[in-house]
This record gives sequence, C-alpha cells and structure tokens, in this order.
Amino acid sequence: MRIDVPGSDLHYQLVSFDKHGAERAANGILASDELVALLANASAPVTDVFLLSHGWKGDVPAAIQQCNDWIGQMGRMDEDRAKVRALRPGFNPLIVGLHWPSQPWGEEKLDAGSSPRLLSGDEPADIGALVEEYAQAIADTPRARQLLQDIFELGARQGSADPLDPALAQAYQDLREEASLENDEDLDDPTHADWDPRQAFDAAIGEAQPGDGGGGGRLLGGGGVANALLSPLRQLSFWKMKNRARAIGETGVSELLRKLQAAAPAQARFHLMGHSFGCIVVSAAIAGNPGGPAPRPVHTAILVQGALSLWAYCADIDGSPGYFHSIVRNRQVSGPILTTRSGFDTAVGKYYPMGAGIAGQKTLAELPRYGGVGSFGLQGLAALAHDRPIGSSSEEYGFVAGRVYNLDAAAVIRNGDGASGAHSDIAHPEVAHAAWQAIMAGL
Repeated sequence: MRIDVPGSDLHYQLVSFDKHGAERAANGILASDELVALLANASAPVTDVFLLSHGWKGDVPAAIQQCNDWIGQMGRMDEDRAKVRALRPGFNPLIVGLHWPSQPWGEEKLDAGSSPRLLSGDEPADIGALVEEYAQAIADTPRARQLLQDIFELGARQGSADPLDPALAQAYQDLREEASLENDEDLDDPTHADWDPRQAFDAAIGEAQPGDGGGGGRLLGGGGVANALLSPLRQLSFWKMKNRARAIGETGVSELLRKLQAAAPAQARFHLMGHSFGCIVVSAAIAGNPGGPAPRPVHTAILVQGALSLWAYCADIDGSPGYFHSIVRNRQVSGPILTTRSGFDTAVGKYYPMGAGIAGQKTLAELPRYGGVGSFGLQGLAALAHDRPIGSSSEEYGFVAGRVYNLDAAAVIRNGDGASGAHSDIAHPEVAHAAWQAIMAGL
C-alpha cells in the first residue's frame, strides 16, 4: 500500500504482518510482491532500501502517523539529502514502513481512515468486553478467559485503600502462568519468580491523582483503582508484545528482508530503523531466525529510544551472550549501529524495567541488569561502543563502519508527559541528521 507523506516529496510502501508474522494482503495484493517489482525496474534502479518499524501501541493509523512523522523529518533535511545525492549519484531510495499488531486494543484494519479504539476508562464497559480485549492481548484460552473473568469480578470489590485481595493476586499469577510467555533470552523474563502483581497495583495506586476514585465499583468506568487493577495486566501484555516483536522480526520481517535483498540490485544498501519495540523487530530481522538462514548484512541499524535490553548485543552477561550478539559477532551490520537515549523517556526509563516485575535490581558495573537501550544505549561492547551527546543538525560525526554509537539525545528528546514522557518525541532535525550521517558512513 503506497502512502504519500504529507507536505513532502517522499512516499513509502506499508507492509503489514499479523501476530504470527505472516504478511497481510491489502485488497488481495501482497505489498512485498509490489516491492519486488519495484526493485526489478532496471529503468529506475533502487540504490538504498529503508525499512522502518514502529514500536508498542502502534495500530495501523498510529503506524502510518509515526512513519509520516519520521520520514517527513528525514525529508526536510535538505543539506543531508543533497550531500547523499552527491556522494551516491543516482540515489533512489525505496522506503518501506512495517506494521505489526502491537496495540492490544487498536484498530487493525488496513484502512488509515479509521480511528483507534481504546479502552479509555471514561465510560463503563462490561466485563465481557474487558475479558475479550485482554484475552487477545495476553492469552486466548478458556482458562485465561476464566481467570480474566475472576480478576474483573474480584476487582469490582477492591478498594484503593486496601491491600490487593490475595485471591485476586493469585488470579494474576495464574494468568501469567497460563500465558506461558517464552523467555526471550534477553534477561527480561516476565515469568521470573519475583514477579509480583501487588507491586504493579501498589505503584499505580501511589501514582493515582486525587479524585481518581477509590472504590472498585468504578472498575468498569475508570478511576485510580481501575487503573491499578489493570496495571498487572498491562505488564503481561507488555511482555507479550515484546515477545511478539521478536517473533515477527525473526519470521515475517526477516523473510521480507531476504526477499528484498535477493531482488535488489547488487549495489543496493539496506538501512533498518526501529523505535521502541520496533528496535527488537529490526534487530531480529537482521539476526534472522535462529537455526535458519541469516539475511545478508545490512548497512545501517538505527535504534531510536529502544525498548530492548541494554545487554542485548553484548558477548557475555552472567555467562551468556545477549540475544542479538550474533549481529556484532558476525558483522551483520556492515556500517554503523546508532542508538539514542534520553532521561526524559519514562516509558523506557521507568516502565521498561518495571515490566520485569523485579524489585531491588542489582547493578553490573554501575549499570542495571534490567534496563532499556533508550535509557543506556547498547552496553557490554567494550571499545566497540562509543557514548557521546547528540550534536547539532550540522554536526560531522565521522561515524566508522562496524562501531556502535550511543547518542545521549536528552537535549532534544525531552517533550512529552504522561506515562511515556518523551518516548515518542523523536522527529527532530538533530536525530534525523545523525541518522543521515550513519547512512552516509563509508560513502
């Protein structure tokens, strides 16, 4: 599906995947087949292919908006675009936006005109509707549905001033077990024995604003206790989406990458960019499906406010390599790897480690065991990684192929409020320029 970026001369193709990593057809047509045809057009040879992935809470309209914002900002960097055309005569990009169902309560129709449908908590919703929504987000089995039914019925009697009902806490734990979330080997396993739904409940109650409501009777119509009762479920859906990002990256997106590499001209370079959990999607696509054929190396990986482990690329953490260490070990990114981090990103800084449900995290060489790239960059890489502040929109970075650059972008990624803070505040000239500099490395 072709999408023209508003106010820009750029356009992109949207490729959508279902929750199993299978490509979804729009009007009976697979976008990947259209992309192969574009790559086969010898009269307009493609020089560079860009694949972009959104993160968590990205339904189709949100994914389109994120792509429009990011591509639009890249397109406004006139000096960078002029420079890349001078360095790479005939520069002809093919831009691909990747959508995967990461919004448990979103509008997943391939129709950009629809509005997202969210459980706002402002109007009463019946228990059956809540069970349906969270079964889709966490585990869709008869036992999971019964546990969700129990949680909402017990929750209707929960008061904000009372400790979490033990029967309710046990129902959350049983639901976690039913979900059977796989250990993604990136040191953030939500099935850890220390996961405690009472922590999530108490934290949410502590953050509730005065007047948010104190009785469980308001569960189906909002209020502070309603938000607190949903908090453990949101943690479980957080990890479900995190594992889904990995699985979709290893299957559908990795297969798409190989398909496009095979169809592209030999000199074409590939650049992958992810935001939030999209950094897991693109990392998994680059690494390939474990046990399967790996794609050819790509040129650039750009991980913006990544919601993946800071140790994901390292060689050793507690005796095991990070899940995506093969990317570094096998040089599956021939050019630079770029990350951004910001202390104003509370989604990664606060809620990413909280998602593991771990209290009293231990630190490793003054870095937390459980933390995200969007807060710390990629760590455990010794001399391979370089930490530095983000520069201006005219900075000459001198990025070197094969190196990892962690940019402290708090000077620009700083706007936003609510639970996510500045997590999605990424469409800035300084960030786009740094991305262009990485793309041009080696030209």
